[in-house]
Order: sequence, then C-alpha cells, then structure tokens
Amino acid sequence: QVQLMESGGGLVQPGGSLRLSCAASGNIFRPNAVGWYRQAPAKQRELVAVITSSGSGNYADSVRGRFTISRDNSNNTAYLQMDSLQPEDTAVYTCNIGSLVRVVGGGGGDYWGLGTQVTVSS
Repeated sequence: QVQLMESGGGLVQPGGSLRLSCAASGNIFRPNAVGWYRQAPAKQRELVAVITSSGSGNYADSVRGRFTISRDNSNNTAYLQMDSLQPEDTAVYTCNIGSLVRVVGGGGGDYWGLGTQVTVSS
C-alpha cells in the first residue's frame, strides 16, 4: 500500500522559512513527478511547485524565487523549501505523486498525502 507522509508545517512569522518533506512508501517515487499543492480557506487548490522524475523543477508565479522544490530518490523523499514566507502563503500543503501530465494538468496524480498546515502570521 502506497503512503505519502508530509511533515514540516507549522507557524512562522512573515519573512521566515519552513521546509516541508514528503516521504513516500512503495515503488512509486522514483519514476514519477512530485507536486506540492496548497489550498487556503475559501480558495481553489493551487499547484505551487512540481519536480520531474529527472529533477527539473517549476513553480507558480506566486512562489517563484521564494520556494525551492527538490527530491532525494535514495530516500523516496521530496522537499519544499519555503523562504520569505508571507501571510498569503498560509494554507494546507499537500504532496502529490504521479505522471507529470496528471500532476500538472490533470488535477493531480494518483497519490496524495494528508497535508500539512502552514500558517504565516505575526
């Protein structure tokens, strides 16, 4: 059974940093893309970053230059380094794994984590 486990969320002041982790069980990690979605209350879910199986990352305009996505295939873990956090970054962040086409344009790949809350507030 495939499981995704996110960690690293929490409360941080504006301008601060957090590093999210997404650990995957099973054999799904290495050949697939990994995306980080976020959803704030009363807002649509947004794909903020994606990394291909070969390690190429791409970002939403809202986080480009502040967030960095990476992956460690030896540990089946993906990361989202979030710097210069702002209150508008407050959301539940969820890890998603699947084919690149589905993660980016198909509403998400096959595998989802439960999400981790990120709150940016003074």
